[in-house]
Amino acid sequence: MRDSQTLAARIAITAIFFANGFAIGAWAVAIPLVKALYRLSDAQLSLILLAAGIGAICAMPVAGLAPPKLGGTGRTLTMTGPISALMLAVLPVLSVLPAAFAWLAAAAFVFGFFNILVDVPMNAHASVIERGWGSAIMSSFHAAWSAGGLAGSALGGLIIQHGASASVQLGLEAAIVLAILLIATRRIGVGDTHTGGPIFVPPERKLIALGIIALLAVFSEAAVTDWSALYLSRELGWSAAAAAAGFSAYALMMFLGRIIGDGIVRRLGREEVIGYGAAILFVGGGLAVFPASPWAAVVGFCLVGLGVANMVPAAFSASAAAARTPSMGVAMTASLAYAAYLMGPPLIGAVASVASLRVAFGLLLVAGAAIIALTIRQRA
Repeated sequence: MRDSQTLAARIAITAIFFANGFAIGAWAVAIPLVKALYRLSDAQLSLILLAAGIGAICAMPVAGLAPPKLGGTGRTLTMTGPISALMLAVLPVLSVLPAAFAWLAAAAFVFGFFNILVDVPMNAHASVIERGWGSAIMSSFHAAWSAGGLAGSALGGLIIQHGASASVQLGLEAAIVLAILLIATRRIGVGDTHTGGPIFVPPERKLIALGIIALLAVFSEAAVTDWSALYLSRELGWSAAAAAAGFSAYALMMFLGRIIGDGIVRRLGREEVIGYGAAILFVGGGLAVFPASPWAAVVGFCLVGLGVANMVPAAFSASAAAARTPSMGVAMTASLAYAAYLMGPPLIGAVASVASLRVAFGLLLVAGAAIIALTIRQRA
């Protein structure tokens, strides 16, 4: 029987997932305001986003090793969560300083760094709660993250629509994130406290495969997030307003897929969910590319969202169970997964510049086929 403490911890870590997604959604809609505030060119904005990505990658080794040093993933989140929220609020206020671009790049690096020091411990902590719960519940946490992203972007857009500056919008949303974190971290419990053992130990083959699966899933997510609207407008002829339907449909299906994901994992198992998800991703990529019609592409993006919805949650759960500690397992898999945010957009852009976005979206087919092959090999 699940006790009240385990239930409280589940509710609290769900709130932390929501808050983390909320922060990312808030930042996503603030990017145009921040670009205008700092008078950034497209190239300079790319460097700022790259700085955040580099900060995230640099945080990965720390994210796996810090929890046992700090007394567990619960205490780690108590420390890193508020810093991440404060860095979100700081991003726009540095424009008044000399050499503002350099300060913004440094702040973006720190924001990316501490976001991972929330992301990895919260996933490791969730895996401990999942183990105590006795059944698959990881997808519900990631559904909360998706819901947070939708809520953060919607509220941010509403605040901006009423004429707020980037400082006001991010300041208000960061305050909401901070309030959620301060309340939730009081009830999450200790979490993962295991020592990580030797640092330089080659990961097992299973962990490498899970990391590659997560990388390909996140690559597919980033491709649709960053390029779907441009594909629908520039190559398939829709207006910019209508083209936003591609991402909206994808995001909604991902959220719905995660809502029902735990039940599917319990029924089929993690490997089967990843394999079937890859097949759905493959079909979705095919619909997005081959008919070359807007509605077929939208349906394709829906299927991509449904296909990848539970891949990363399943990969994180499997990694947490397979590694020496949950924190180390999640950090190893996340290191590869989030590297896709660095390599994905430039790769899609490079293929599009040489051929076309339609050809570039063909990489979704490659990703789906590769995940299927890795899943089959895992069973062998």
